[in-house]
Amino acid sequence: MDARKLSESEAPQGLKCGTFGASALSDRSLATGGHGGALQVWDLERPSTPSWSCEAHRGIVNAIDGVGGARAGHGAPEVATAGADGCLRVWDLRQRSAPVASFEPAAGSRARDCWSCAFGDSWNDEERCVAAGYDNGDVKLFDLRAGRLRYSTNLQNGVCGLEFDRRETRLNTLAVSCLEGAFYVIDARTQHPSQGMAACSQQAPSAATLWGAKHSPHNRDLFMLHGGSGCLWLHKYCYPDQRVKKDAEGREAGVAGSTALLASFQASTQPIQAFDWSPDKEGLAVCGSFDQCVRVLAVTGLNKL
Repeated sequence: MDARKLSESEAPQGLKCGTFGASALSDRSLATGGHGGALQVWDLERPSTPSWSCEAHRGIVNAIDGVGGARAGHGAPEVATAGADGCLRVWDLRQRSAPVASFEPAAGSRARDCWSCAFGDSWNDEERCVAAGYDNGDVKLFDLRAGRLRYSTNLQNGVCGLEFDRRETRLNTLAVSCLEGAFYVIDARTQHPSQGMAACSQQAPSAATLWGAKHSPHNRDLFMLHGGSGCLWLHKYCYPDQRVKKDAEGREAGVAGSTALLASFQASTQPIQAFDWSPDKEGLAVCGSFDQCVRVLAVTGLNKL
């Protein structure tokens, strides 16, 4: 198998993150976040200069996610950006003068570095939410239709990556990967008024940073963890016998499930900071690591799980 370079261009500042998620398959526009705080959209047919650019954050754009385009999602083609200035912003690529939503640190409070973001709950044209993870372990879920904070918790470890099992369905589970090898699966379907959302916590075999958790597009209960040890861990989320229980006052509360480690693979001697599955071929995946290598992987037997 060979990789053939089709074109090459150089941006004036370093690029930190990117997504195709807000573009239609026919467009294939790439939205990127840079070290200078810029959000840029690139037409890959003409990659020498961005087709649109704006100053999204003061400082690095740490993470980016897109929704409403590449998949059969609902609503506007939107991009979320997480910045080192502690802000989470949502942009509609059809109206680019200003963000359609901006969630910023409270006045007078210390701005925590926002490290990660992910769209979810996009099951019709009205509903949508975005989750954000911060360097102090905060995980916040923002309701974009209502424009408010929907849920907040603290996991004690900096949140490097998070992803809903599906963007385009009602909230189900949210996988969260953290510093020191910690990861969590939050049951986002049920939120108790005082107890919040149920979650199971696990520790990876290595205490190195877990950069992300990526769900298989063919089985929403399978996700791959990738991290600082250069290892990949395939996990399955196992639902409890009863997902909801009622408290003494009859209010519903979620019940956390558990995770099972199915397989592991030492892909690199350096940290694996990026991983993604093929939406077309089950088990086909790609990862990038600090040794400047891109590896194409095949995970077999997933159709039996």
